[in-house]
Amino acid sequence: MQPTHALSADASGKSCKKMKVENMKNEKLQCVSEYDRDAPTTTSIDTQDQRKDKRKKSVKSRRPASRECEAAREVRVDLQGSDLWKSFHEIGTEMIITKAGRRMFPSVRVKVHNLDPVQQYSIAMDIMPVDSMRYRYVYHSSQWMVAGNTDHSCVPPHLYVHPDSPCSGETWMRQVISFDRVKLTNNEMDDKGHIILKSMHKYRPRIHVILHSPLERLSQTLVSLPADDVYTTSFPETQFTTVTAYQNQQITKLKIDRNPFAKGFRERNG
Repeated sequence: MQPTHALSADASGKSCKKMKVENMKNEKLQCVSEYDRDAPTTTSIDTQDQRKDKRKKSVKSRRPASRECEAAREVRVDLQGSDLWKSFHEIGTEMIITKAGRRMFPSVRVKVHNLDPVQQYSIAMDIMPVDSMRYRYVYHSSQWMVAGNTDHSCVPPHLYVHPDSPCSGETWMRQVISFDRVKLTNNEMDDKGHIILKSMHKYRPRIHVILHSPLERLSQTLVSLPADDVYTTSFPETQFTTVTAYQNQQITKLKIDRNPFAKGFRERNG
């Protein structure tokens, strides 16, 4: 018995060339017959289907990330009352800190956009040092000057979580989010949830939009900021210097003129 051999495409091509001398018509028939018998059975239709499948897989692989990932990338936070903040910033904003805790004026108020309406979010604020310097106010030149270096490591950062947290993205986006309850203190032993700062230092508030995690994990989130699922932003015009009494008289006047809680003071001195 003679051994049989599977014909490759090259072999069938050579076979066709040999048969061409004998009979062109027979050669065509035999080539077709041998190709059908020995070549792979995938038809041209199957090949098109495979190409369609590949195109589908390719489209799937190019699909954008999930809605929540997109939302996290596109979160926008707008500062409310930015004109008021800028009027203070141009002079050099000062914030009084006391042992009992003092509220900020202006207070930080923001509006958030592009959250996932059905996801739960916590919104929080902390206040971070601008640099590692201590300052003093020079009265004859009416400006702040560097007085030396400082160490902020002894004052742990405190994350103030907005009391409405957690809340749906839809609810957050419908309202102005105010941090007017935040109090600043220079009491390093404070246990009332106030934000602890050092006098005569420069700071800037930060806003964090946190894709909701259990509240007990928020302190861990702060340690690892910036972190996944957290959008953090700050506004240059909200930078301020901490004081125990106002140094710049222009700041004193502007606070009295613009702070609604200073109405009694205005009337007494009006």
